[in-house]
Amino acid sequence: MNLLVQAASSDDGSFTGPSINEFFPPTLFTIGGLEFNRIIVVRLIALLALILVFWLGTRKMKLIPGRFQSVVEMGLDFVRVNIAEDLLGKKDGRRFLPLLTTIFFMVLFFNLTGIIPFLNIAGTSVIALPLLLAVVAYIAFIYAGIKKSPKNFFKNALFPPGVPWFLYIIVTPIEFVSTFILRPVTLTLRLLMNMVVGHLLLVLFFSATAFFFFTAGSWWSLFGVGTFAFGFVFTLFEILVAVLQAYVFALLTAVYIQLAVAEEH
Repeated sequence: MNLLVQAASSDDGSFTGPSINEFFPPTLFTIGGLEFNRIIVVRLIALLALILVFWLGTRKMKLIPGRFQSVVEMGLDFVRVNIAEDLLGKKDGRRFLPLLTTIFFMVLFFNLTGIIPFLNIAGTSVIALPLLLAVVAYIAFIYAGIKKSPKNFFKNALFPPGVPWFLYIIVTPIEFVSTFILRPVTLTLRLLMNMVVGHLLLVLFFSATAFFFFTAGSWWSLFGVGTFAFGFVFTLFEILVAVLQAYVFALLTAVYIQLAVAEEH
């Protein structure tokens, strides 16, 4: 709580809100020439938690699962049925299920660190990880299209059949930008900006709460009650956003792959 008070108060005792500098924290320690800051540590914790959850949930599989195994199986079935098979069918769904499952749970766990006490920042709130996942999805999209139709994939993507030839001067640049540039960019920015905005709002609410209670004092504490209530409600909303963004990212990856393996390619 002292950290919140210090973050919320400037030297003259006035309130200081969150800034974009929080996403560029200083180096905490160095190992073998590799620098580790707060966000990298948070990502490592999220990754270890993800590995631990699936190891514990699958190490002793039973025909009649216990509660923990049931939760893990429900999550896996959700990705398999509602994302992979619904969009790609059983055959292609099985092919790309490992990728879609990895993307969904990785985004989910890294998003949820934003509302976990003492971590308080999403691992996806700095562009490197969202960009990496978008590049992986983009590569999967290209791979699926070339694998399905090596000769016609790029041709059909850039020169859609049925369009009068003279319109290709307009259509082809639009298709190139929308298909091969905007898709990874929008995947990256959609996830990144949701996590950035969510973090800034949560820090704003709770640092304001700390300021009203511990710095301003007196009847200003009434405002602290209000900002705490908003912070609590928005924390619940951030859980929903974390799950939704993981679902949307995996879903759009499956949609792009489905477009790549469509019959016209």
